[in-house]
Amino acid sequence: MSLEEPVPDTTEEVGVTEDGLDYDALEALVSEHVVDRESHVNAEAFVVYPDAIQDTLSTLKEEAGFDHCSCVTAQEYEDRFESIYHLKKFDDPTQQLSVVVPTTKDDPISESAEPVFRTADWHEREAYDLVGIDYDDHPDLRRILLPETWQGHPLGQDYNQNQPQIVPLREHANPLEQDHRAGEDSDTMFINIGPHHPATHGVLHVKTVLDGEQIADLEPDIGYLHRCEEQMCQQSTYRHQIMPYPDRWDYTPGGILNEWAYARAAESMADIDVPEYAQVLRTMSAELTRICAHMLALGTFGLDVYGDFTAIFMYAVRDREIVQNILEDLTGQRLMFNYFRLGGVSWDVPEPREEFFEKIRDFLDDLPERIEEYHDLVTGNEIFQMRCVDTGVLPPEVAKNYGATGPVLRGSGVDYDLRRDDPYGYYDELDWDVVTEDGCDNYARVLVRMREVEESAKIIDQCVDLLEDWPEEERKIQSNVPRTLRPDADKEVYEAVECAKGELGIYMRSDGTDKPARFKIRSPCFSNLQTLPEMSEGEYIPDMVASLGSLDIVLGEVDR
Repeated sequence: MSLEEPVPDTTEEVGVTEDGLDYDALEALVSEHVVDRESHVNAEAFVVYPDAIQDTLSTLKEEAGFDHCSCVTAQEYEDRFESIYHLKKFDDPTQQLSVVVPTTKDDPISESAEPVFRTADWHEREAYDLVGIDYDDHPDLRRILLPETWQGHPLGQDYNQNQPQIVPLREHANPLEQDHRAGEDSDTMFINIGPHHPATHGVLHVKTVLDGEQIADLEPDIGYLHRCEEQMCQQSTYRHQIMPYPDRWDYTPGGILNEWAYARAAESMADIDVPEYAQVLRTMSAELTRICAHMLALGTFGLDVYGDFTAIFMYAVRDREIVQNILEDLTGQRLMFNYFRLGGVSWDVPEPREEFFEKIRDFLDDLPERIEEYHDLVTGNEIFQMRCVDTGVLPPEVAKNYGATGPVLRGSGVDYDLRRDDPYGYYDELDWDVVTEDGCDNYARVLVRMREVEESAKIIDQCVDLLEDWPEEERKIQSNVPRTLRPDADKEVYEAVECAKGELGIYMRSDGTDKPARFKIRSPCFSNLQTLPEMSEGEYIPDMVASLGSLDIVLGEVDR
């Protein structure tokens, strides 16, 4: 099936009842491949043979409508290796299913899911790199975060972190040898773009092959920012020690949105309720953070496309600073907020409440004029339109097959937003709209972010009204949470939220202690960045720079 072809919808209701998913009917679809069944907190999981993953996923995708492979998690047990494919539906992400693929310890080989879900390419390369699982039929199975010369797999149980890493100097290597060529008679040229930081949103290396002036082949080379965020979370307690880390994944800032991803997963795993008042506080602070992130995305994109620091970038930073002032009043921090707690938030709005709310309303009152200013300065500019309209085109079905989410996906016309489609917080009680654009290009992705700022303002305005009128005696900011959390052993959960850059998901597995046995971060930037070759091949270097900027990635979250 071509990436551009939509998934057939003739039998999209297979396994769906009025009460939700019929997992027995779904299991019957792939019964010849299923060897066991597990119950995870968020969804049922089918355990399948390692040589049947393509048939299983293809059937679930084409006959049952599971067209979104949101994440792939790999881990090692005492007696086996395991890959987990977390599946959802773009039409209804509350319908979830996991496919678990165990392999033996002495022969960890599993069939690749890449022919079914293109997004599995990078996810499986990461699993091979860090855990050591081989994926048969993978088109390009090599390390993705570590150098090719690295010895061992850092998340393997037998990994010796004290061993010396010998990196030989490879002489006389032909950098074009494994690269795509436009033809026998073509005159190709290999260009390294990066690794450098300015205008690439972090340390990124783009290996580019040019045929004349057009891009014939392109490969984003990541892994320059080893954060070890997943490993630090695995060494920290659920209750107190993990929460400060999410702020540091997307530090642009996406902090509060990142915190919510962990909070949602941990609260689902430990069955923790959140008071309604705290949900309103969470929703308001999250949308303030979204505005902050989108303002920086707009400013840096202007810097990428115009090279203009003084006007566009500083205008965006000016408005971002106002929101950061509000968030600093609320959380006590300017960037690494650490505002959420399991079961609620750390504290209520600052006193005097009236002054705090007035500051928010002043910002919201000025925002429409500021948005018009941005349209005059940016989207209405002829040079900007020439650089962005019809460049970086990403068709909807291609975006979905790569697991793209957030403004990247909605800029391709796909109406998918977890705030509405898999409700959490207070979003389903408020009046707001999901923003989409059908342009599928760099221009559409910028418009989506600018329009989302307006929708975030609508949400914040309604939250302020609610908080102002909330009875004082009912302002409960946290539920009662045990001092130490120890979920049952082998309890597993995957939950996600809609952060500024897309779907940020967390997989956790408990081993019965107060620390997770496995903590996996599903970064929206990681999946979105995979689309860059699709957007860039056949275009020019300046178009690629604009396309990269339109993805709004941050490499600290890509590399984690």
